[in-house]
Amino acid sequence: MKRTGPLFTLLAGLLLALFMLSLNATTGTEPASTSQADTPADKVSPSPAPTKAPATPTPSPSPSPTKVPVPNADYAGRTDDDSAAVSVSLRNGRAIAYFCDGRDKESWLKGDVEDDGSMKLTGKGGSVLNGTLKGKGIRGTVDIEGGHYAFTADKAVKPSGLYRATATVRNAEIDGGWIVLSTGDQVGILNRNGKPSPAPRIDPETGAVTIDGELLTARPVTP
Repeated sequence: MKRTGPLFTLLAGLLLALFMLSLNATTGTEPASTSQADTPADKVSPSPAPTKAPATPTPSPSPSPTKVPVPNADYAGRTDDDSAAVSVSLRNGRAIAYFCDGRDKESWLKGDVEDDGSMKLTGKGGSVLNGTLKGKGIRGTVDIEGGHYAFTADKAVKPSGLYRATATVRNAEIDGGWIVLSTGDQVGILNRNGKPSPAPRIDPETGAVTIDGELLTARPVTP
């Protein structure tokens, strides 16, 4: 009996040691996971798509000023030296003019009228009329046969204006031009087969004129 006591004590100690080892093995703390779920705060929010700046509207071009056509009208007046008369007829941007001294110097001139009222009209023999429509009149110059004449032609009211008659009378080619002024005065030249002479008066109301015993009609001239 005395020998078995220590043996039981030893066995009891071994069993207790084995029990403690087994208990530690089953209750040991598991190592913490090295990966943890990201918290919402840790998540990186995607960058918002860049907002496009609103397109700057392109300003509409300023409308071009409306061109006002030169009005249709007739003009008549005298040169500054009172030696001749000038009449101009404007229609749809075209012009025809007549320079006449009432004796032997004359010229019919034609050309375009610009939007600003300026004009350069040309005729036979190199004659040129340069003028500008200003208000109710035309101010300009005529160069003809070496002479230079400044003139002013005011707006003509019928029967004032420009007239012409052409015909064959007694085998002669007749070509007459007349400028009727606002004063009632008339300045004109009559050509018989190209030979100039002072023209007889016309009836400004009807244009009637008698040439070499034959009644003709002088009619208003337009381009």
